[in-house]
Amino acid sequence: MHKRFTDLIISCAQFGYSDVHICGGQPIVYRKNGAIKFEQKNIWSHSEVDELVQKILNAKNLSILQERLSVDFAVNVGNVRIRISIFNTDRGPSLAIRLLPDSIPTIEKLNLHPSVRGISDLKSGLVLICGTTGCGKTTTIASILDDINHKRAAHIVTLEDPIEYRIPSRQSFVEQREVGTHVPSIERGLIDVMRADPDIIMVGELREPETIALTLNAAESGHLVIATLHATNMEDALYRIINSMPLEAEEYIRHQLASTIAWVLVQKLIYSEKAGIRVPLLSIMRGTQQVKGIIREKKLYQIDNSMHTGKADGMFTEERYLREYLETREKFNNPMMNFRPDKNAAGYETIHKSDIFNSDTTPHKYAANNMKMEHSGGSVFKDGINHPEKSWVGTDTAITIDSADTQYVIDDSADLSEIIAQTEGKFKSKK
Repeated sequence: MHKRFTDLIISCAQFGYSDVHICGGQPIVYRKNGAIKFEQKNIWSHSEVDELVQKILNAKNLSILQERLSVDFAVNVGNVRIRISIFNTDRGPSLAIRLLPDSIPTIEKLNLHPSVRGISDLKSGLVLICGTTGCGKTTTIASILDDINHKRAAHIVTLEDPIEYRIPSRQSFVEQREVGTHVPSIERGLIDVMRADPDIIMVGELREPETIALTLNAAESGHLVIATLHATNMEDALYRIINSMPLEAEEYIRHQLASTIAWVLVQKLIYSEKAGIRVPLLSIMRGTQQVKGIIREKKLYQIDNSMHTGKADGMFTEERYLREYLETREKFNNPMMNFRPDKNAAGYETIHKSDIFNSDTTPHKYAANNMKMEHSGGSVFKDGINHPEKSWVGTDTAITIDSADTQYVIDDSADLSEIIAQTEGKFKSKK
């Protein structure tokens, strides 16, 4: 089973597939250049998918899967780095797999505008990389961080869920923390990182109000903060930040955002007929005095006009980026080259897991339930119903996972509400 899965992933990398989907009783589904393709000759049975899930999950992830019926993580398989999402469906467990480049692509290899390199020269401020799921936000950030890593000495700390790209320290000192493995939450990680002497902080995703508030505080304190945000245009991105807080804190958040915003990139992937591949389509906003004034004065409807008139400041609307950069570029790099297996990629998997953070040194045993459904939930999901209050115990085959494979959560009693209260307190004091 392990060899079959490894061969599948290597084959996908060699043929330039970006995603692969595995579900019991269904043909394998691939995605290439944004298009879905079915492989009718390659079908995994329900029991084979169940067995695969049990083999690739460690104790912690298997426990998460049982509790919330889904789990996300990143691993190396056959020297190919992949991100896996496993979730429950009416056909049993389904795997959505994203192939990641073995080495971090440069801004040039990603076919991004060369001006994006300017982000790596920043010493402070907030940089937002926006877009929909699967548009390449994480890859763009990894490329920017690696550019900094090769340019100058700095302390880079990332907070990710999960870690997708391993970034070895070069000129910079890089520390990567994964939610659920090295830190219980991004919020807790943002509190901790302020005591770790960082220069650059990468936040995997701005989603919760607490995360947004703490991220703005970090940028306001003089750090360079780079974060991803789900947004489809500039106005939407700024609205999502400002409207994340209670109404009484809105003015304070607007002033924080205006004082810290440095760059905003909204990224899409479009198919280029000329190049025969998908390429990133960007809109780029810079934190000029005009933009900062628009944010402070709550006139976000003027953002689009400011971008039209901000060409000299390095701004691009989506239309002008397409017309002036993508349509005039002579040669594009094929992203397929980024997914070729690298014989050195597996070396990044050699990671130390200290027993200091492990309160249980005994092996963890999980077993598949002896009741086999007609895959309305899959055997790895017990009886297809979430039972977070019950231990997962079965009578068929048990999987013993050594404690060294366990992921750990650091217990910390600090009250996050106090941090948020401080933010609201600053607003009230300014009033």
